Amino acid sequence: MVGYQEMLTDPSYAGQLVVPTYPLIGNYGTNEQDFESARIQVRGFVVREECRQPSHYLSAKTLHEYLAESNVPGIYGVDTRAITRKLRSAGVMMGYLTSQKTPEQALAELKKLPDYDTIDFVRQVTTEKTYPWAPGPDDSKSSPHIVVLDCGLKYSILRILRRLGCRVTAVPGTTSAGNILDLKPDGLLFSPGPGDPERLDYIVDTVKQLIAKRPVMGICLGNQLIARAFGAKTFKLKFGHRGGNHPVRDLETGRIHITAQNHGYAVDPDTLPDGLAVTRINLNDGTVEGLRHRELPVFSSQYHSEASPGPLDNTYLFENFLEMVRGEK
Repeated sequence: MVGYQEMLTDPSYAGQLVVPTYPLIGNYGTNEQDFESARIQVRGFVVREECRQPSHYLSAKTLHEYLAESNVPGIYGVDTRAITRKLRSAGVMMGYLTSQKTPEQALAELKKLPDYDTIDFVRQVTTEKTYPWAPGPDDSKSSPHIVVLDCGLKYSILRILRRLGCRVTAVPGTTSAGNILDLKPDGLLFSPGPGDPERLDYIVDTVKQLIAKRPVMGICLGNQLIARAFGAKTFKLKFGHRGGNHPVRDLETGRIHITAQNHGYAVDPDTLPDGLAVTRINLNDGTVEGLRHRELPVFSSQYHSEASPGPLDNTYLFENFLEMVRGEK
């Protein structure tokens, strides 16, 4: 019902057609605050009904205007729940959005396109330059300095770290381990991002070099990169985890958390080394939702602790990370 602007600008959706199941989208317009990156990241947007007269005091543009100014195609008036039933029976699949071709022509064009799994989308969405997030006069050397490896970073992660009193620096996903350590971080965060983690060996090599040097937190793709750095494997889910209502059990406390998720791949628990413990599992399909190293200051979550959109119940994980950072410091 809400959160479509955050979805549109979430880099984890790069290269994808997104289909919300709620039938009316755009009822509060778009604004200058609810963005998660510098541009719209989805390849196309499919809705049942668009709202052409949004009502919200922050609204600056309609959904149509927001998409059109970025040359991102959208379509309305289709049965999105029928599409959902198709996807939930056959699994994730390639799609083609057109107003100029017949279905037969579109299918022929679609078959010529490369599979989603074969593309390194991280290189398309990562920042081109290192930058500090919202530096201010209250910064001091006593504030923890967190360096975030941008593999498809959502701004909410930076906002939360800043709100918790950290100095925050984001670096491109191609940055070497040496250049990251030259920034003198107190902690490292490996961000979410799009695509198949098996395409990211160059980032996995960087993670391997950093993993024992500083306290580490990984989110979503960051969780998978940490697992692969320790030798584990990942696999593609038939049904990706999307949305803000996924139940996750914390195996250490027994608590059930309702989480926001956005990923199409998961860590294979049978390939994890003894040093990595599974800390959380998805109650819908039993997949790995969190890891912790038994000796090193390293932990990760497969779901989005920063939410946006979704429940903010799990932002406590950032506080746990900073406790670990301060303890090591």
